[in-house]
Parts: sequence; C-alpha cells; structure tokens
Amino acid sequence: MADDTDTTSLPLLRDYRPLPGIFDEMMTADGGVREHWRSLLRALDGLGVDGLKSRDALARRLIHEDGITYNVYGDPAGISRPWELDVVPLVVPPTEWVALEAGLIQRARLLNAALTDIYGRQTMLREGRLPASLVFGNPQFLRPLHGASVPNGTFLHIYAADLGRSPDGRWWVINDRTQAPSGVGYTLENRIVTGRALPDIMQAGHVRRQAYFFYRMRESLRDLASHREDPVVVLLTPGPFNETYFEHVYLARYLGFPLVEGGDLTVRDSRVYMKTVAGLRQIDVILRRVDDDWCDPLELRETSAIGVPGLVQAARAGNVAIANALGSGVVESQGFMGFLPGLCRHLLGEELIIPNVATWWCGHEKAAQTVIDRLDSLVVRQAFRPLPGRAETPPVMGAELTAGQREDLIRRIRARGYDFVGQETVTLSTAPVFDGEVLRPGSVVLRAYVAAVGDSWIVMPGGLTRVASQHDTRTISMQEGYGSKDAWLMAEGPVGSFSLLPSEDEPAPLRRSGTALPSRAADDLYWLGRYAERSEGIIRLLRALLARLVGDADPEQGRRQLRLLMDVLVAEDLIDSAAKEEHEAGAAGGPVDPRFTEGLRLTIGNLFAAGTRVRDRLSADAWRIISRLNDHAVWQEPALGIEIETARANLDEMVTLVSAFSGMEMENMTRGMGWTFLDIGRRVERALHGTMLLDALLLTRQGERRGTLELLLELADCAITYRTRYISTPQLAPVVDLLLVDDSNPRSVLFQLRRLEDRLRALPRGEEAFGLAPEQRILRDLLTRLELADVHDLCAERKGGGARPLDALLTRLIERLPQISNVIANTYFAHVEVLYADRAYARGRGRGGKP
Repeated sequence: MADDTDTTSLPLLRDYRPLPGIFDEMMTADGGVREHWRSLLRALDGLGVDGLKSRDALARRLIHEDGITYNVYGDPAGISRPWELDVVPLVVPPTEWVALEAGLIQRARLLNAALTDIYGRQTMLREGRLPASLVFGNPQFLRPLHGASVPNGTFLHIYAADLGRSPDGRWWVINDRTQAPSGVGYTLENRIVTGRALPDIMQAGHVRRQAYFFYRMRESLRDLASHREDPVVVLLTPGPFNETYFEHVYLARYLGFPLVEGGDLTVRDSRVYMKTVAGLRQIDVILRRVDDDWCDPLELRETSAIGVPGLVQAARAGNVAIANALGSGVVESQGFMGFLPGLCRHLLGEELIIPNVATWWCGHEKAAQTVIDRLDSLVVRQAFRPLPGRAETPPVMGAELTAGQREDLIRRIRARGYDFVGQETVTLSTAPVFDGEVLRPGSVVLRAYVAAVGDSWIVMPGGLTRVASQHDTRTISMQEGYGSKDAWLMAEGPVGSFSLLPSEDEPAPLRRSGTALPSRAADDLYWLGRYAERSEGIIRLLRALLARLVGDADPEQGRRQLRLLMDVLVAEDLIDSAAKEEHEAGAAGGPVDPRFTEGLRLTIGNLFAAGTRVRDRLSADAWRIISRLNDHAVWQEPALGIEIETARANLDEMVTLVSAFSGMEMENMTRGMGWTFLDIGRRVERALHGTMLLDALLLTRQGERRGTLELLLELADCAITYRTRYISTPQLAPVVDLLLVDDSNPRSVLFQLRRLEDRLRALPRGEEAFGLAPEQRILRDLLTRLELADVHDLCAERKGGGARPLDALLTRLIERLPQISNVIANTYFAHVEVLYADRAYARGRGRGGKP
C-alpha cells in the first residue's frame, strides 16, 4: 500500500481538513488518509473533478427517472421531493465491522428478550430491574397485547440501530428502531444507484453485496406461516402520503410481496383477508410499515384511518403473524437506554458490546437531579412519543437556554420527571461529501439493520448512511432535509454474485396472471386508465384552442371554431363562463391564460397520483413516462402564463408521452386483472369523451357545420382517415359513421364498447352468478342501439326543427356510460359500500373524477 502522500495530495482533497475534536472517517487528526479509504480515493481522483461531476449527475438523473422520493413534511415539493444521495460512499473498515456485527446481534437479542418479558411474565418489573412507570406510562405499551404469543417468540423481525462515532473513535448507539424500522429499501436503492454511477470502482473494491440479507429476511417472513404450503405475505403501508412511501413500493416489489393499505384488508372471524376483485383472500403474514397504535382503530388509536379494524384480535388469536409484532415500539423509548446495560447482564449474562449514549431517565429522583445539575452539557428529550392530539416537543440543548427557559424546564422536570430524559450531546463523526468541486467534511450517522432468521440473526453489510452537508452535532434526521450515502464494507477478495432470483438450476413453478388483485389496486388502475385517456382529450382540446388563438385557420372559420371550443371547455368544466367571455374574440400571441390549463394540471396530477399508488405494478419505463408527463405539465404556477408557441410545443410533447404510455399498456402489460381494469377505464373514458364531443359540436345549424365537422375530426385524431376514405369535404353522415359506429376505427364509440364488452366478460364473478352481470346489461343495451342504428336516419333533419334521433342516442350514451362505471365500482372496488360515483358525469357533461 502506498504512503499517505499519494492520497493527501489528490486534487479532490485540496480543501479537506478534519475538524478539531471531531473523528473523521477518512482522515486522521494529523491529516493522513486512513488505509481503508485510499483505494477509493485514488479511483475517484482518477475520474477527475469533471468525471466525478458526471457520475454525480448520473446518480441524480437515475433518482429522478426512478422516481425515488422522500416526503419532508412542509416542503413545497411534498411527496415529489427527490431523494438526496451523495455519490461518495462511506467506507467502513472490515475489522471494525466484526465487532459492530456482534454488538448489533446482541442488541437485537436483548431488546427481543425485554419485549418477551414485558408482554409476558413481567419479571423485570416485579424485581424492580425496570421501573413500572417506564413501561405502563409509555403510550407505546399496548395493554391489549399483554399475554399474546408471537410466532417463534420473535417480536423483532427487523431491528435498526442508529450509530454515531465519538471523538475517540468508538461507535455508540444513538437510537433504537423497533416497531417499523424505515430506510431498508432506501439502503437498497442507494446501493443500486451508486453501483450504476460507480460500477468499475465498486467491482474493484470488492464491496459486499446485500442481496443475501434480503433473501434471508424474505424467507424468514414466509417461515412464520410454515403451516401453509403457499403463505400470503403482504407489506402494509400507510399510503402514498407517508414520507417513505417510495421505499414501501420498492421493497414490496423487490421482495415479491403485495403492497396493501389498511383499506385493502378486512378481519372476519379473527382472520385477516385481502379484498381482491375475486373476493377475499386470507393473509398469513403482515410486514408492517404502520406504527403500532395506528394499526387497529378498534382497540388502539380510534381515530386511525390507515389501520385494520380487528387486527389486534386476529394477532391475539394467532391467525396472522405481524412483523414487527404489535407493541414492539415500547422499547424505542429513550428512557430504556439507561437501563439496557443492567438488563443485558440480567437477561443475557453479557456486557453490552456497543454502548449507549449516556442517558438518564428523569423518572428517578436521583437521575433527575443529575440532569438538572449537568443541564449545560446535556440535551433534554421527551421520554415517550406524545399522546394523540399532542405535538412532539423538540430536543432542548441545555447550553442554549435562557435563564427563564432553564428555570421553566427544571420546574417541569421536577413536576413530571418521567416525561423527560437527559442525554450527553452527541458529537458525530464526519465523512467526505462531494460539493460539486471538492470533498468537504459532513456529519454522518449509520443506520444498521438486523433481521431475525429462525433462532439466529443476520446483519446487513453496510446500511443507510444519513449525512449533513456540513458538520452538525445533532442527530441527523431525514425529515430535516438531510441527505444520504451508500455504506461500503469491502471484502478481501471478489464477492459472490448472489441474487434474490432463483438460480438457473432451480426449476421455477409456472404461473400465469391470476385474479388475486387487491380491490384498491384495481380501483387505481381503472382510474389510471381513465386519467390517461382524459389527459389526451384535454391536451387535444387545448392544442386546437391555441391554434385558433394565433390565427392558423381561416379568420372567420377560426373565430367560429374558437367559440365552439370555448363551449366545449365550459361544458366539460375545464374553464368557467368568465374566461370564455373574455377570450371568445381570440388574441394573437402573448401568454396563455392559466385558467385554460388548470384542468390539465389537475388531471395530470390525478394521473400521477394514481400511478404512484400502483407503482409496484408498473414497469420502470411506464413509470418514467408518467413522471415525464407530470414534469411536462409545466404550468405549475397558476399566477404565471406561458407563451403560446411554447405551450403548443409542450402540448405536442405531452401527446407523444400519453401515446407512449398507451403503447406500453397495449404491448408490454400481461393481460391479467390489472391490465383488464386499466383498459376498462380507458375504454369508458374514450367512449364518454367521444360521445360528449359529438353531442357538444353537432348541435350547430346546418349552415355552420363544415368548420364544426373539421374541428370534430381534428379533436378525434381522425382527419387523415376521413380524407383518405372520402377525398371530400366533411359531411355529417360520414363523420358520424366514422366516429360513432365504425368498428374498424379505434377512436369510434362502438369500437370502445365492443372492447369493453370483452373486458367485462373477463372479470371474475361468483360461483352462483348466471346470465349477464348488471354492467353487462347496461352495455348490451348501448351496443344494441349502436349496432342497429341507421346512420342516415340518425342524421336526418326533422321537419320543424325537432330533435334528430342522433341527439337522443347521444343523450342515452351520456346517461348510461357512467352507470357502467358506478356498477363496476360497487362490485369490485367497494366490497361494503360505494366508494365514489361519477357525480359530475351524472349531472351532465362535467369532467369530475374520483374524489
């Protein structure tokens, strides 16, 4: 190994200086580079600053394309906030990892043993080794679970510990995460993105892989239901508004588990079932990402809308295994840390390998006095998570308090000491962070993960590194907007190529798409199809409108078509009458009125939201199309306009993207239940849109019809087809034939209804069902009317100006098509009650969607 001068002189390190009194992961106090960092630094320097910039840009692009997000509450970006990843990894020396691995396994065993006693015999409480008020005063102690058994005696199937390094180089545990540890999916994604950004460097560094950890974790979860030949394991998520929802989607897909929300599950006879479009399917194991008290509104937090009523009873009855077991959060309390060294000696007969940050629970008078006496050097935290409806109090640095604040805090500690803990201030180590030009020190916390595998435990090589762009002595929280790193644990030689996928020598059972599609997923896929089709319709309307605003058409005909387009936009609730009156005369150039584009923004936002909820069922390419379409809805700021020509170019690109998504759906998705519901949504929406355009634009008088028919063909994307077929100016009967009853035209209403008939026939029905289903009867009525229609008779003008048969047929379609949607919702999505209805369509021509 070369000496330090080979690395300390590298251009990337020209401004890197260890901070006084702080342990630096890469550099010694005298400025030398630690041995386990040298090969990585040489490789990074070989890229050069420009090369590292390009790798960093690649990582950011991959994060954007993959839609890796983390919701920082209160951030304007909301659920679309990109995940922050520093491309330079944290390197953990193998010699240290051996001790860390043993300490993490010991800690998981210790906390699991503590939970077993707390929810079982409670000997620690009776013997006074653990204060009763620390347990019974903790809102995370779930009394309904006392005495309940857990499979294999394991409460903690996944455990995480936040590790920080003190100035003397020792690792300390800052936090224990025991109820639903987050970040394991982000750890995997960090590894994949970093590996794609630095593939040659990772391979040359012999970085230990993480796939085996996930394989053992997955198989151990399946083993919790070993009594079932093919157990059903699901991942329970709070939903898309949770800050780590992307992780839930990613992890569910990687492990091969269905992603479910509380509303997807129901409890019958103390058993948990998943609501699917084919009925109820029993669930054996739940990997939960919902906190303890939110899991069951019947016996835990009654206001929870994300839990499963009756879940606690099902767990008590032993009919479902939950990982981690309900009630595991009780040992997350910071107050437990002060008692863990003694508990470790009592329960395991061992000394604690990885020490805690020094902690005093103020429920003991002596400890409270210690905290008061040393207040200037401590941080004071809440001992427990707050009760429902109460805000969480942030940590208080004693040295930063005013005299009045100090006296108030001391008064509260003396009055309610059990609510507080005092801890020594955590001085975090630093590691290099790439700022775009050079490496600079930033504070780091390593979150390490342990999984239970039968009677033993396995530690993930590496973990999730949380990092601040500059030194910060506080515990680093992703909710404060900090970033992350991959953590590399390097092996002595080449690492194996283990994968979660079965080997080529292991025969895989043949499977086809079945009907076990969760009702919520079917609901979202249905609306994904509708919003995709609706977006295209609105885009084409706006594109035609902008063409008339800049005067591309004949002036007189353009003004008439502009009025017609305004009428359609008003009829479909895309603009109001005030905007129509202001712009009916048209305007050349200038910015586009943002009122015109608001409906498109909302629709694409709904499309993106629906896609987000079923992201685990979409291909990476399909998701990229949806994400780019959302990016192209550039009118994000309603107060700002956009130049007409720029808007037209943007709309052209958006049409291409919508068409690309349609092509992905038709050519790449297997014809399972998910595709069936997506295509049903698309056919219903296209049939409605086509009918409403015909109804809105064919009410004109015969003398004004030429421009109207041309506009109608343009909006339906059928102008070229008509000209090729008829080589004449548009006439009413041929246009109606092409757009309404031509089964060879994929834009016609009849084409949609016949495809819809095929899709409805494929839906699962009960064993006792016979004859046509309600939605099939409605569709059969409409199909019969269209198939028997005589186009010339439909279009014939009535003497005295009476309504044409065409008007009555269109009205019938507009009334009955939404009824098909409602019946499908009642039958396949609701299970108990109607979740929503097309109220806006039922009222008339509104473009209302799913609430």
